[in-house]
Amino acid sequence: MRAGAALAGLAGALCLGLAGCGFTPLYASPEIGPALAAVEVTTPEGRAGALLREQLDDALGHRASLPPAYRLDVALSELRYPRGVRVDNVATRYEYVLTAAYTLTASSGGEPLKTGTVRVELTYDSADQPYASVIAQQDAQARGAQEAARRIQVELSSFLASQGS
Repeated sequence: MRAGAALAGLAGALCLGLAGCGFTPLYASPEIGPALAAVEVTTPEGRAGALLREQLDDALGHRASLPPAYRLDVALSELRYPRGVRVDNVATRYEYVLTAAYTLTASSGGEPLKTGTVRVELTYDSADQPYASVIAQQDAQARGAQEAARRIQVELSSFLASQGS
């Protein structure tokens, strides 16, 4: 019983200490959500670009009814490396690397407000059946786009919170 009370007291002291240090949760600022929703995303043509644009629109909560306040231009680079090569020199696994370089600017133009690069690395199996191998590669693209969108969202949220939108 004493250990539980001591633990509760320690947790309460830590919470008070955390409140006193100026810590503010990222989404405590009510202007972050609308600012993210007003970002217009442009990505290159192709499957990876379309997947990333879709994921970013979802992650940022894009609303077509809002006039865009920001423009996010994204350039993609995709690389695929064979891993796990068998004796007959056929790869059994591949490493997929998706690099997204982005630039956030005001929709009215001007100097870039924020630039950054996110890199996502993941692996997938290469099956002997051609269809299964294609599906595995497409799944890797989808997972890479989802993770890249999540990382870009976090970086943009942090930037907009620090700017006070």
